[in-house]
Amino acid sequence: MTPEERHRERMQRKKELVDRKIARAVIERGVLVVNTGNGKGKSSSGFGMLARSLGHGFRCGVVQFIKGSFSTGEEAFFRRFDDELDYHVMGEGFTWETQDKARDIAAAQAAWQVAARMLADPSYDFVLLDELNIALVKQYVTLEQLLPALAERPSAQHVVITGRGAPQALLDVADTVTEMRMVKHAFEAGIKAQKGIEL
Repeated sequence: MTPEERHRERMQRKKELVDRKIARAVIERGVLVVNTGNGKGKSSSGFGMLARSLGHGFRCGVVQFIKGSFSTGEEAFFRRFDDELDYHVMGEGFTWETQDKARDIAAAQAAWQVAARMLADPSYDFVLLDELNIALVKQYVTLEQLLPALAERPSAQHVVITGRGAPQALLDVADTVTEMRMVKHAFEAGIKAQKGIEL
């Protein structure tokens, strides 16, 4: 058997396996995606799914729980989609910058009120709750608030939650969980945050 024939045979077996999995996937409903871990790319992945959803004509909502003290490229870009996107930057910035726990809790709770409204509204096809995991870890927003809202959301609504330290109870109810692992980061070498990469 030639290398080309062996390759074709392997790919045929793989295709049959993938086709069987596709045939078994018959449930159609909204999914809950959690992006967590210490590596870079959690929010970037969420905003990539937001772009994809907008491309499909979905009505989308974004609530950013921590970011807010500085402008980001994703905010500048996605603000162009006024008719399809409800975008809220609700954070006061990173907690080591604010150094005011009461203010951070108040900001997180205000953000949660916006998020809860979106999660209860069937007109939202896709909701991104950016850096919510950090608010959960610090207990600025509680699992007792979040989990029922996720369970009771409209059945077709997709939700993406980002941020390091996702609690196990959230991972347990998620449909898809990705943990970003940091192997190397430019910041550790003294390179400041770059527009288009971190900002």
